[in-house]
Amino acid sequence: MSANVPSGPRKGYCICVDFFFQGAQPVVSGGDDKYIVFETEAEAQREIADNMITRLQEFLDGERDYADAITVDEFVVPVTVNPDGTLSDENGNTFRGQVN
Repeated sequence: MSANVPSGPRKGYCICVDFFFQGAQPVVSGGDDKYIVFETEAEAQREIADNMITRLQEFLDGERDYADAITVDEFVVPVTVNPDGTLSDENGNTFRGQVN
């Protein structure tokens, strides 16, 4: 067995948005259609906060309207990272993922 292959499931966190009829869906990806899994809840929360700061700065720069700048739709969801690369949330939803 390779040292790079996880031997079992482990816990992580994804940033999600609640979509109508689909429920919570991961939204932060590494650009290759795989969702980023954060090691800690605080790390995922910091990513959301950083995006909020960017949106607020865009408002101050006149690039975004106020309502859009202050609205936060993202939230953190605990997930299980399975050995096959899939992610599972507590509701049984499964997604493809990668470790950040």
